[in-house]
Amino acid sequence: MAVVLGVRMLAGGETEPPPVRIGGAAQPARSGTQAIESRIYVHVAGAVRRPGLYRVVEGGRVAAAVHRAGGPTSAADLGGVNLAARLADGQQIVVPARGANRGVTDDADAPISLGSATAEELEGLDGIGPTLAARIVERRQASGGFSSLDQLGEVDGIGAKRLEALREALAP
Repeated sequence: MAVVLGVRMLAGGETEPPPVRIGGAAQPARSGTQAIESRIYVHVAGAVRRPGLYRVVEGGRVAAAVHRAGGPTSAADLGGVNLAARLADGQQIVVPARGANRGVTDDADAPISLGSATAEELEGLDGIGPTLAARIVERRQASGGFSSLDQLGEVDGIGAKRLEALREALAP
């Protein structure tokens, strides 16, 4: 085999490396002449066929991450997910099921998911009115989500005091 490989390399041909398994799906390995793309990790959860941690191309779209997770199930409500949003390292993408009360659980004291709560659900929190709730949802959709609660401080109208007051009521 080494002789065949050596002959191919001398002849200007290149063998394609075998696929690499990442997150349950085979990915073609990069050959030495191809540009290496930066990879990040995202967590895809909810109504997808294979929820889990996936390594994806940095700057990719949420739609690609959902596809890597096997795509949405028949129960998925993709209207609750911005598929065009850019991915960020450490991001969690939650695909809600149709009819699910996004962002709220049966436990009234449980934190609301910042990654999937509607503007109306956010308005139910102390210190968040309709304008601020809309800004939070807009920021989430524009950036592909919140990987931590600290990023909520980037929303216009949320200062350090308000952020601290919201920490127990919200989860990323």
